[in-house]
Order: sequence, then C-alpha cells, then structure tokens
Amino acid sequence: MRSIVLTKGVPDFSEGAVSFDDEGHLERGKTPTVMNPNDHFALEAALQTRVRHGGHVSGMSMGPPSYSSVLEEAMDYIYSDDSYLLSDRALAASDTWATAITLSAAIEKYQEEVADVDVLFAGFKTADGETGHTGPQTAWCLEWPIVTHVVALDIDPEARQLRAKRLVEGDVDEIETVEAPLPCVVIPDPEFSPTYRKASHRLEHKRLRAATQERAADHEAYLTTWDHEDMRLDPEYIGLDGSPTIVSSVDPIPKAPSERDATMVDPTDDAQMTPVLEELQPFAAGD
Repeated sequence: MRSIVLTKGVPDFSEGAVSFDDEGHLERGKTPTVMNPNDHFALEAALQTRVRHGGHVSGMSMGPPSYSSVLEEAMDYIYSDDSYLLSDRALAASDTWATAITLSAAIEKYQEEVADVDVLFAGFKTADGETGHTGPQTAWCLEWPIVTHVVALDIDPEARQLRAKRLVEGDVDEIETVEAPLPCVVIPDPEFSPTYRKASHRLEHKRLRAATQERAADHEAYLTTWDHEDMRLDPEYIGLDGSPTIVSSVDPIPKAPSERDATMVDPTDDAQMTPVLEELQPFAAGD
C-alpha cells in the first residue's frame, strides 16, 4: 500500500503569534508558519491506513524551503518514510488551480520514478485560503475518483477498493457509505477519528512510532526537493502567470476590540495601591 499525504504551511493564527501592519494586513514574514490544522485529519487517515495495511507513506508539500519543517512535523506525526518538497520561485503566488497542476505533475513524476500511488490524502481546506479547492482540483488533473467528507474508511488491497463513510453535504446526522477503486483521492472531514481496535494494530502503531523517532531526527536525509524543471512544468501554467484567480480587493483585518479596561497604577504610590489591595484582600483571605 503506497500513500501520499499533501500538507501545507500556513500562518500561525494563534493569539499573540500573528503580526499585522498598520492597515490590518497580515505580515507573513513576521508571522510563524505552522502545519495547516485541517491537514492533521489527512495525516491521521494515512496513518490508520498504514497501520492496518502496511506499506509506505510519503509527505508532500509545495512552498518555500522553510516548509521542510512542516514536512518534518508530518513525518513525526504519521511516521512517514520520506518527504517531497516542491519548491521554486516559479511556483510562487500560485492559486489553487496552479497548485493543483504542480501537485499532479509531482505525483505523476513520483509514480514514474518511485512507485505507483494507491491513495492520495489531502486536507479539507486551508486556514489561510478556506477554498477547499486544491484536493478536488488535483484529483481532476490526475483523473482519479475522489471521496470527500470522509469520517471512516478501510481498504481491500486485493480487490483494489476503498470503502468509506462520508458526511452528506457536511451534515453530521446523515452519513452514506461509498466505494471507490484505487488509486483515489481521500479528503477526511474534521469529524474523522482513527480507530485501532485490534491489539495487532496498536502494537504496530507503537512499533512505527519508535522507528520514526530516529528517522525524524535526521529529517533532511529523507527529504527530496523538486523544482518546476524537475517536474517538466511550463512557467506559463504555474505560479502567478498560471493562476486565473483575480483578487478584486482585500479588506484589512480589523483589530480586535479590548474585552476589558486596564487602569495603570504606580506601585510606589500608596493612594493608587490602596484600592488594588482592597480589591485583592477578599481573595487572599480565601473568600
């Protein structure tokens, strides 16, 4: 069983980590990059598949050289065997369509030079784009069937068939069971939760974790980087030139309003400190 997991680096939107300019625009250079949160569900689905059926898992990401840290996190998370980074200035400013063209070209190169892929896992959507287009568009480029909103899955390797439970139009109260031939693309829903009911699965999970800790410590040795020439891509169809999306305008992100007032006091001024002590005294007494 051979799987690839697509993952992406996004700005760290946690409190205190995001940097904005005076107009409210995100400053990516001053904001840390983390793995896209929704990619974790794709990683969990890929790990469950590997624990149950064995095989090989590769992580793949498209972005600047710094995205190698995202692939390192993926390796540690899903115990992937190796990583592939698609990095090139010609790929910069790609919209989802240009990204899908690049990813599909990389997967075709992978199949030509490494091995045939059985399942491609991708995140539900990214935290910085929120379109949810890249996975489906990549499936279209590859001409592979796609199953979205997956909450549970299993594979019959001999029959070359995937069987999955998926939410119907995102409704958690309505679930349908579908089948798809391999190779296919799987988009796990945020409701996806891996299951390891057999003792053999739990033991395999533990074994893979131990084996990966040493590999992840030397992540760069398992990282392959491809540029647009490696993937035989025409610059006119990738990056900004190959992106048909037009952004008509960008609204600045408003600063969050303060939730409480703050009163500045001088700790050396007894008159200012007296009301502070009166406010804290009941709590110091245990009331």
